[in-house]
Amino acid sequence: MKNYLRFFIPGMAFMVLYSLSYCVAQSPQSQQPTSGENYKIVKSDSEWKSELTPEQYRITRKKGTEPAFTGKYLHNHAHGVYRCVDCGYPLFSSETKYESGSGWPSFWQPLTPDAVETKADHSLLMNRTEVVCPQCGAHLGHVFHDGPQPTGLRYCINSAALDFEHTPKDSSQE
Repeated sequence: MKNYLRFFIPGMAFMVLYSLSYCVAQSPQSQQPTSGENYKIVKSDSEWKSELTPEQYRITRKKGTEPAFTGKYLHNHAHGVYRCVDCGYPLFSSETKYESGSGWPSFWQPLTPDAVETKADHSLLMNRTEVVCPQCGAHLGHVFHDGPQPTGLRYCINSAALDFEHTPKDSSQE
């Protein structure tokens, strides 16, 4: 009986926290799109819905997350630039993409220092740092301080928030 309780109680605690986080994620306040007050590209909700797939809209405009290990760019090793799926703004280079094991495409640095913006995110009963597109405010993912050197950062980005532009690798740099 002791072994049963040893697993039952933490399991129940996890289920309660998961249920609460789901309720918080579904609340109208948590699904408000990023405000467009300082963005160059501002569109109405209906415009975004008509231009994006339902998954892209849910992730980029409603701050959703795709299931781990399901994104189309998770194992992409082609050379190129990752752009915001909402507006096409260049965000990350394939040169800084790495296999983090997290289940989402991970980068150790943005394409340029101002290629992404970060904001405090206190949703889902956690304190995280959200990553957004600086042009349209699209939710991209989160950044964590457990990445590789030289930055020590892991930009954990939803594939559904990205478009990939293949570019030929410059043979002069090899």
